[in-house]
Amino acid sequence: MQTNGVGLDDSYLETFRELDIRVGVSLDGAAESHDRHRRFASGRGSYAAVAAGLDKLTWPSFQHLFRGLLCTIDLRNDPIATYKALAEFDPPKVDFLLPHGTWATPPSGRVPGAIATPYADWLITVFDHWYPAPIPGVRLFEDIMDLLLGGASSGEMLGLSPSRTVFIETDGAIELADNLKAAYHGAAATGLHVSSDTFDAALLLPGVVARQLGVRSLSPQCRACRIHQVCGGGLYAHRYRPGTGFYNPSVYCPDLIKLIDHIREVMQADIDGRSGNRAVR
Repeated sequence: MQTNGVGLDDSYLETFRELDIRVGVSLDGAAESHDRHRRFASGRGSYAAVAAGLDKLTWPSFQHLFRGLLCTIDLRNDPIATYKALAEFDPPKVDFLLPHGTWATPPSGRVPGAIATPYADWLITVFDHWYPAPIPGVRLFEDIMDLLLGGASSGEMLGLSPSRTVFIETDGAIELADNLKAAYHGAAATGLHVSSDTFDAALLLPGVVARQLGVRSLSPQCRACRIHQVCGGGLYAHRYRPGTGFYNPSVYCPDLIKLIDHIREVMQADIDGRSGNRAVR
């Protein structure tokens, strides 16, 4: 379960422990960084409430339920300070999330088609700090490293693994990935409902089929790219452009190329260095 952490008290945690429900918490860094966007209706920031919930979640009796922290990147936040603020809660894993955006509604700081790579630069700063002592794990970095070594990703942001999820809304509607809502109104809708349809029915929907096709679902530009097996075209929602739908590279394409190439270079230098040391010995 992913939660904003507000109101995460003993009663909830006891229920989660009884049902063996794992809990991920959204936290965007230290108080100032987190409270810029995650506020109560009154305008008051939610950091203190989230931190209180995390303090309870990390008690020995509940710590096994803790799946990790999800942080949406804000370029205004210092990358190292943000990483350190997350690491203070000793999460088993950190997820850095690129803000949802498309070619029609690009994320802040990302100019579609521009060569500037603000999100790669932010993440590379974190990676270079994290790589010498990679605890806690950072899912984005670990997925890129696994894919570069011929493995598979653990989610849909990278790689060509088939999509394995649908989402159930509170009214029982069966929907595609909720991040598709960033593309256009109704992009995640399926017309299916838990009261009248099986989950298998979703397998026949074009939006699901498209995310089972691997490289065949990529645009010609992506298929011609040297890193398409790692990038996988980026998150499906981030490819959307009016007129061509999702048959495009990610709006984050330059950032993904720069980040993946940097991680490849660091890994290769590390491998070469270790090989050289063994040869000397």
